[in-house]
Amino acid sequence: QVRPVESGGGLAQPGGSLRLSCVGLGFTLLDHNVGWFRQVSGKEREAVACISFIGDRIVYADFVKGRFTISRDDAKDTVYLQMNSLKPEDTAVYYCATDSSGNFKSATWGQGTQVTVSS
Repeated sequence: QVRPVESGGGLAQPGGSLRLSCVGLGFTLLDHNVGWFRQVSGKEREAVACISFIGDRIVYADFVKGRFTISRDDAKDTVYLQMNSLKPEDTAVYYCATDSSGNFKSATWGQGTQVTVSS
């Protein structure tokens, strides 16, 4: 199955950090725009951060600016989401998605990784 694969989720304390990774299963991840999204049960999925396939454009949601950083490693064909200063409200399932259109309306989604921020 061709899809992104996330890893790196888990439990963190408030103020702590986690780093999520996304790789492509069966395809070259960095041939596409890559985005991180998150969803809390019962709520709509929301965009967290996105990076263009060239890497020249990065967009963050206002609620993570200054705390989260999206980056890419071309040699490893991997996109990361470094999450610092975590808050309990960051608790969600985080998804990696790849897209070629620019709006992620027809994106290919990973299965998600759970991030829980709790003391």
